[in-house]
Amino acid sequence: MNAVEIEEAVSDLVIQPFDKAEFPFQFLESFGNKETTLKRLRSGSSNRTDVEGAVLQRSNIHILVTEEDKVDEGLKALAKSEKTTQQKAKFILATDGKDVMAEDLNSGEPLHCTYEDLPKNFGFFLPLAGITTVAEIKNNAIDIKATGRLDKLYVELLKQNPDWAKKENRPAFNHFMAQLIFCFYAEDTSIFHKLGTGLVEDETKSAGLFTDTVRTMSDSDGSNTDFIISEIFRAMNIDTRVKDLRANSNLKWWADQFPYVNGGLFGGEVHEAGSAQGATGNAIRVPKFSKIARTYLIRAGELDWTAINPDIFGSMIQAIADDDERGSLGMHYTSVPNIRKVLDPLFLDSLRDDLAKAGNNKQQLGKLKKRLSRIRVFDPACGSGNFLVIAYKQMREIEHQANLAAGWGAMESVILPTNFRGIEIKSFAAEVARLALIIAKYQADENYLGPKMAEMLFLPLSNRNWITCGNALRLDWLSICPPTGETAVKLHSDDLFNTPLDQSEIDFENEGGETYICGNPPYLGSTWQSKEQKEDLKSIFDGRAKNWKSLDYVAGWFLKAADYLTHTDGTAAFVSTNSICQGQQVPILWPVIFATGNEIVFAHTSFKWANLASHNAGVTTVIVGLSQNNKMEKVLIEIAGDDETLERSVDNINAYLIAGNNVLVEKAKYPQLGLSEMVRGNMPYDGGHLLLTRDELSELGLTSKQERKFLRRIYGSAEFIQGKERYCLWINNSELNEALKVPSISKRIDGVKEMRLGSRDKSANSLAERSHQLREMNIGKNHSIVAAAISSENRPFLPVGLLSNRETVTNKMYALYDAPIWNLALIASRLHWVWIGTVCVRLEMRFSYSNTLGWNTFPVPKLTSQNKADLTAAAENILLAREAHFPATIADLYKSDAMPENLRAAHAENDRILEEIYIGRRFKNDTERLEKLFEMYSEMTKAN
Repeated sequence: MNAVEIEEAVSDLVIQPFDKAEFPFQFLESFGNKETTLKRLRSGSSNRTDVEGAVLQRSNIHILVTEEDKVDEGLKALAKSEKTTQQKAKFILATDGKDVMAEDLNSGEPLHCTYEDLPKNFGFFLPLAGITTVAEIKNNAIDIKATGRLDKLYVELLKQNPDWAKKENRPAFNHFMAQLIFCFYAEDTSIFHKLGTGLVEDETKSAGLFTDTVRTMSDSDGSNTDFIISEIFRAMNIDTRVKDLRANSNLKWWADQFPYVNGGLFGGEVHEAGSAQGATGNAIRVPKFSKIARTYLIRAGELDWTAINPDIFGSMIQAIADDDERGSLGMHYTSVPNIRKVLDPLFLDSLRDDLAKAGNNKQQLGKLKKRLSRIRVFDPACGSGNFLVIAYKQMREIEHQANLAAGWGAMESVILPTNFRGIEIKSFAAEVARLALIIAKYQADENYLGPKMAEMLFLPLSNRNWITCGNALRLDWLSICPPTGETAVKLHSDDLFNTPLDQSEIDFENEGGETYICGNPPYLGSTWQSKEQKEDLKSIFDGRAKNWKSLDYVAGWFLKAADYLTHTDGTAAFVSTNSICQGQQVPILWPVIFATGNEIVFAHTSFKWANLASHNAGVTTVIVGLSQNNKMEKVLIEIAGDDETLERSVDNINAYLIAGNNVLVEKAKYPQLGLSEMVRGNMPYDGGHLLLTRDELSELGLTSKQERKFLRRIYGSAEFIQGKERYCLWINNSELNEALKVPSISKRIDGVKEMRLGSRDKSANSLAERSHQLREMNIGKNHSIVAAAISSENRPFLPVGLLSNRETVTNKMYALYDAPIWNLALIASRLHWVWIGTVCVRLEMRFSYSNTLGWNTFPVPKLTSQNKADLTAAAENILLAREAHFPATIADLYKSDAMPENLRAAHAENDRILEEIYIGRRFKNDTERLEKLFEMYSEMTKAN
């Protein structure tokens, strides 16, 4: 279930008569529990409670329905319950049907509300559905509720108006939804006055001017609802400042109450006839309504839209107009703290510093306000505008503080919404982005100037628009957000709300300021890009970078920003998956960016960028800031082990987001400084015939002697880490005739031959001559040191081990055949873990080991005989510590929170020995390890 569905389910639950016996199960059902799960809880088979009458779902929640006025006592009983702890409950909840008390046991956060207010607090319990939540949603559910009601309306209108679902008509439909959102907000504020016209008998039931007018004047079957709305929209497109224009427009009296809004929102070019005509003769398009659609519209209007947060709500509703994303409805919210991770170091911190330095000095505060008035914020992947809205709100707050410090009181803002520019490819999101800025401005004016002044400054809306709907990687950013000093802007299309503008160019006000580019562009790894997206990257990188097809889609925004910054003094900062700063993408992307003259001026190293998506732990991201200004202080921002954010000034930030020189780690054919050669394991190319499970091995019916001669234990990454048994036929050429005499083996060899001959791969065809063997037949004469090719980043050390000469590996492993054991100590070290995690490719976040990029480039000091002896002993101690826990697997032993103490101690000693070889002491942290390794790599490559 998504967040919208959960809110609706909880809302439906509380309007039903309270059923003491059923409430726990109804509550759990509201959060997505299936009937089979609830059936087991009802029967008691999975109810782990030790509190009479309670229901305890393991790893989830402990619920108790109490007698009247006994809720507090009930919650205390749940808190004291041993089972609450033993069964790892995340929440406890007690209710008597009047009051609800609950506690988040992970954070200690309490909840106390009336039963009827439970839907308002549904966000508190979202982790029960595996949904990551944030404080803004916990404290204000209106955004989710509004999203749900608009979605129901959207879907119902599409049923009634199938032509509007066509691609060419979707922009008009999305525009209509934007008009409704504006009306819902305007009627709950002073934007639409309730003029007391007697539309409803009981004013206490009024939802506002727009909703009441539709409810009162339209037929209950919805048949004329489109005409009522069209007439209202027509009124808002007729300029009341023009003498007699309204009087001569034949408006219905109930529509004449509405103010002039325009700004392109209620007028514009029309592609087919609508049901009403605007003052200029342009038709206004409104879809047909059913009875159900009319009801959904009225229900949406009954919400308190003054509580809407434009930075939240805009993101929430993105999925409404996108059929592919509707399943994630209400999930597209990015928290304000995450957005500020970009905006604060980009420019907001500098503004706050200026504010603090100014104190009460009016001259300095005046300079600050002038600076504020000239700042441009540009998001070339703006979505519904949340970065722009947060930037605007934060700047308005700084301006307000400056006015207070100077004693100027309430003053009209010098910060113009048109200074906040965006590009968005989806028309609905682009519509909402401008609406979000409009609402944000009104709310800021209301907060800082008062409702009357806010209303005076609000209408009519400006028809100028700086949110461009289009493909950001194909548009000219310089024409959408021109460099400082160039006042004219070439428009790519009519304004957002479809009104043709008289002029082809618009002057930019408050010229000569700073430009800041920011945002969270789409990531999309190379595998997942469409043909069109590949073409987008080609248009940017072709002829400038080799192997650009391997780049993430977000790389296009970085290079476009770098090119833009060569024309103006500005700074850009984007959120990105950390893959563009790791592995093979670094030497492809960053030399091109650095060649433009840009440097990394600030960076936030890896952290989780989570939204509300169910079971989403969050994408691991970085933030990278670029500028041509090499005099800027370089700042590196990192998350410490205790989740504390640390900032430090550094001389340079390289493409790996390490404080150090701009070095690029390139693949190396051979290892450095005496390390043993590492090779990829044996590729089967067998169609599944040479590899066998334990059961398949038994089915061969071999004697013990035959098993010893023709079989070897074989490991891929999964087998090695999880201890799974797998075997392979291992037949030397000299033994082939003997092996073919065994029918079960001969049959499998025939299967390999058939597969290889039938393959389109010529290399597979050539292998058919030796179908009794894997493509490679490498195995250690004495032993093999092996490392998993793919492994989880959550283990504190890389999966490495020692195999006998009766065991070998597939191509999902790397091997050092008969190498000295001290090589294992290097791979098992924390130093090697951080190196691999930085310079090798990642699959999602999992480590993808590479011999050429990881092992062959690994910087190692010159090792003495004693060093090697010490490291050999350390490696042997790690293996012995593992052996003490046989048959525990690598997966069992290397859980970060449950690693056996003797194994942890063996690794700590290994790290101590190795790190003292590097710097004479233990490293303080992974950052220091990486900085030393990059310093050594830089020296090592210079020497070569």
